[in-house]
Amino acid sequence: MTRDTVLLDVDGTLIDSTYHCAIAWAKAFETCGMQPPLWRIHRAIGMGGDQLVEHVTDERVEDEHGDALREAWEDAYRPMLEEVRAFDGVRELVDLLHERGMRVALATSSNSEFADRALETIGMRADDFDSLTTSSDADASKPEPDILASALEKAGGTGALLVGDSTWDIEAARRLGAPCVAVRTGGFGVDELTEAGAVLVVDAVGDLLDADWDELLHTDPH
Repeated sequence: MTRDTVLLDVDGTLIDSTYHCAIAWAKAFETCGMQPPLWRIHRAIGMGGDQLVEHVTDERVEDEHGDALREAWEDAYRPMLEEVRAFDGVRELVDLLHERGMRVALATSSNSEFADRALETIGMRADDFDSLTTSSDADASKPEPDILASALEKAGGTGALLVGDSTWDIEAARRLGAPCVAVRTGGFGVDELTEAGAVLVVDAVGDLLDADWDELLHTDPH
């Protein structure tokens, strides 16, 4: 398959927001009288809110409180945005991939408000990318592949490789038929990212400036 598009996850991959997201979810659950362990919440970060609530709790909680919890999460996360920082090397990686003739697309489970703030955090604009896909562009978030498929289509690409930070990213890429390069900045370990199917694991996105992109783009998903 010809892979002409690199899809970039955002939270935990381009910006250091994973633990902010987890704490915001803990605060959201507290508004409904629930206190799931923070480690369990962290392990679900990478899913979108439409998937996370039931995964962390159960179907009843999703049915009865899902919408309220997602709204409470937004309210809890919004004040934390000033604390979120970009990882080094994001712009340089995007420029490198474009220079190699690749399309580069953002694929995030966040809504458009938080996607726009992420762009501000990395010091880039939407038109620096070939497409930007958010939760509103797909029926279901990761680990379903909908957001990735939408990002690829909007970018005009024919095949993709994903850069992400969680096992949920890897699973979504696998369902799309795409390989996934994983970064450790989401808090998942090398072994579990590798076992989940990552074709390469690096510490952070800046390390991909020295990656062998010719090899990666011709690697089949594991």
